[in-house]
Amino acid sequence: MMKPTQRTVQCLSPSGLHRIAYTEWGAPDNPRVLVCVHGLTRNGRDFDALADALSAHYRVVCPDIVGRGLSAHLRDPAGYAMPQYVADMVTLIARLGVDSVHWLGTSMGGLIGLALAAQDGSPIRRLVLNDVGPELAVEALRRIGDYVGADPTWISEDEAVAYVRAISPGFGPLTDAQWRYLTETSIARRPDGRWGFRYDPRIGEAYRAAFADQERIDLWPLYERIACPTLVIRGAESDLLARTTWQAMAERGPRAQLAEFPGVGHAPMFQSEDQIGVVRDFLLHS
Repeated sequence: MMKPTQRTVQCLSPSGLHRIAYTEWGAPDNPRVLVCVHGLTRNGRDFDALADALSAHYRVVCPDIVGRGLSAHLRDPAGYAMPQYVADMVTLIARLGVDSVHWLGTSMGGLIGLALAAQDGSPIRRLVLNDVGPELAVEALRRIGDYVGADPTWISEDEAVAYVRAISPGFGPLTDAQWRYLTETSIARRPDGRWGFRYDPRIGEAYRAAFADQERIDLWPLYERIACPTLVIRGAESDLLARTTWQAMAERGPRAQLAEFPGVGHAPMFQSEDQIGVVRDFLLHS
């Protein structure tokens, strides 16, 4: 695996300035840019395997959304919401110095991409939505709300790996080495010597405030504004993106191409060649 470059960009929120960290792969002067955006509690290093595989074709940029990974935390946790995330990504794209990008988003990262791709004059020219869509299962959102922001700590990395495996069975049949890598890139040692997640636990407050009383999530009006070629990937065992919604996404809006991975729930993590290959084929050959 090649060595990526770590960079930052300064963004603005109602409570002040904050830094967004991002990992960059491939030639920095490549005008073809792929932006990969992670899920709710994860970070941009989730895409290391995919970014390495595609770095010969793209300048691959994998941000840590504010409050996650190496990015700064917001002063006001109410800002952990879609308008801030979309605004930060517009700032990031401006920093990259390109007029257009391809976009791959997992779960929350897919929703950010969906919202941005629906805008007039959007810079997104190809869109991959990973296990997310315009309708989301409320039961799954509440399941996620049960653990996000809990801020557990562990005395060893082995304990952390066991915890990540326990709360993330939807990632599918990963190897021990893959589970360890996805854990090591999402934890940090605390001042007391214990290990904890690299995210602001206050994102749980904003998440629950947004979804606690929702009976239905309906983003179809946004989805139907998307005009760029779109691929929707689903884990066959997903509890967040229903099969009926996934199938309807091929008939409405951009009439997305569909792909599904057996033995995986929420969400595919692009750690295997078959999953990476589906993305590569869509972005480069479809």
